[in-house]
Amino acid sequence: MEQHVYPPAAQARIQGMEAYQALCAEAEADHASYWARLAREFLSWQTPFTKSLNDSEAPFFKWFEDGKLNASYNCLDRHVQAGKGERTAIIFETDGGESRKVSYAELLALVCQMANGLKSRGIKKGDRVVIYMPMSVEGVAAMQACARIGATHSVVFGGFSAQSLRDRINDAGAVALITADEQMRGGKALALKGIVDEALDGGVCPTLKDVIVYRRTGGAVGWVEGRDLWLHELLQGASSICEPEWVEAEHPLFLLYTSGSTGKPKGVQHSTGGYLLHAALTTSWTFDLQDSDIFWCTADIGWVTGHSYITYGPLALGGTEIVFEGVPTYPDAARFWQMIAKHKVTIFYTAPTAIRSLIKAAETNDAVHPKHHDLSSLRLLGSVGEPINPAAWEWYFQNVGGGRCPIVDTFWQTETGGHMITPLPGVTPMVPGSCTLPFPGITAAIVDEMGNDVPNGTGGILVVKKPWPAMIRTIWGDPERFKKSYYPEELKGYYLAGDGAIRSADRGYFTITGRIDDVLNVSGHRMGTMEIESALVAHTELVAEAAVVGRPDDLTGEAICAFVVLKRARPTGEEAKAIAKELRDWVAKEIGPIAKPKEIRFGDNLPKTRSGKIMRRLLRSLAKNEPVTQDISTLENPAILEQLAQAN
Repeated sequence: MEQHVYPPAAQARIQGMEAYQALCAEAEADHASYWARLAREFLSWQTPFTKSLNDSEAPFFKWFEDGKLNASYNCLDRHVQAGKGERTAIIFETDGGESRKVSYAELLALVCQMANGLKSRGIKKGDRVVIYMPMSVEGVAAMQACARIGATHSVVFGGFSAQSLRDRINDAGAVALITADEQMRGGKALALKGIVDEALDGGVCPTLKDVIVYRRTGGAVGWVEGRDLWLHELLQGASSICEPEWVEAEHPLFLLYTSGSTGKPKGVQHSTGGYLLHAALTTSWTFDLQDSDIFWCTADIGWVTGHSYITYGPLALGGTEIVFEGVPTYPDAARFWQMIAKHKVTIFYTAPTAIRSLIKAAETNDAVHPKHHDLSSLRLLGSVGEPINPAAWEWYFQNVGGGRCPIVDTFWQTETGGHMITPLPGVTPMVPGSCTLPFPGITAAIVDEMGNDVPNGTGGILVVKKPWPAMIRTIWGDPERFKKSYYPEELKGYYLAGDGAIRSADRGYFTITGRIDDVLNVSGHRMGTMEIESALVAHTELVAEAAVVGRPDDLTGEAICAFVVLKRARPTGEEAKAIAKELRDWVAKEIGPIAKPKEIRFGDNLPKTRSGKIMRRLLRSLAKNEPVTQDISTLENPAILEQLAQAN
């Protein structure tokens, strides 16, 4: 198949392939010194570091460990001190379409007030604070306030269930939780405080002392005296000056829980110095962020994309960004295009799932097509969360970018802190569907199961051969799981990304081919199959056994397909549909709506080997409605395949 190649932008901060290759050569010649130079250039240090990389306890790498800094100071104070206090930091747009601008001086004052409020509750350096907030200025400020006093924040996406929230509070040992009465999405008020109350019911989170509630809608909420307090009351009388807590570069800035292939979510721990460096650096080089830009990342702060490219990266550079509370389809599917025109957005960063849904909407209703809006302010587009298929890339490039805006198709993970493989807008000729080349300083490679390099054009396992500053430091409270998950012994000490990939024979461009473990990528959100299976089996009245696999989906990239054995006769017809709906709703309550299986099939049994192992590769074929052509000689019950091939 012929590949289209599109030229890079005529002008950008890093310009031309020679400049890119020079950076890569500098990193190759002296890896530690390369990152040290950038850390001095991009960050303000209260105590300068003298050590760059400490790899004496690999894979528990340390970067800039004797230096001290503060992430909030780097994002706010230094810009105000440089005379940029009146510059707009955040343009906030509500679900309903109202917008307000917040300057760097105003954001600093709010963050300081929140930080002083947290200190008044006895919260200090090293404490963990869970944030369960809507997209809001206050959500960003809560994260920055924690960073300001040296508390480690753990943001939980506002769509997660009470059980998921409880698990994260307890794993982190959080002392406080910051939430809101409700959040607005698509014109509807959705409870947050009510879910918090359910999560904490019965005293099951013994470390948690305070629940701080932001009044977003004014909706009625339950109240526990002595535990709950309003954010606005906490801020009353709090000083708008709060000296930053200078922390070691390795001090945990945040924990962010991501699904693993086993049931228990993993608390990914990120450092302050190394993480902040990469967030700022990638915002500068990948997005080419300039003072004149209006930057809009559509992610939620509950995901790592919202951490790196809303709360930290753009603010560390003194940029102007949009924080959006709503959804792309409310009040109609032209919302993104209306906002780009309204706010004169120049850099737009969103997910392939959103793009595909908006393509579908524009095909069925011409009125919401981007061509009806003035998108001439755009100069750069980005894609994040999953590989973007070439057809969606082309539509995005032509219809949103007008054929003139480079698309940075960024590959990275919660664990990597920022972009790992991505085009640079002034450097890289673009091929739709390929994330192209590694970010300078990232030694990405494709290897076989024993860690040996495979030739270009051959698929294999994606690894990173050398440590980098923004990498995951450990899994909170579980260092052995960290080593096993990311540094398996057979891979020669390389970081295992968990994705398969292939490099093109001609350009050496990377294309991600999908997860190699039992983790699904649905609309850019990672979920462990074990987590969903555990939720299904927890419905003890109905479910005897369950297996979950992914299958390709035009809209969400991957869809969840569950195969379920009930504790009663296999249902058919309307009964099967009713039970499937009940189980979907159950999973939404246990984990969150994003984990609802798209399809549930019922069988008298699951396909198993004679030793009792579920043959998931067969289920993947069945989920795709493909004929089973694999070897089934070890399958104990071949007749079950015909049963499970039938969709309800």
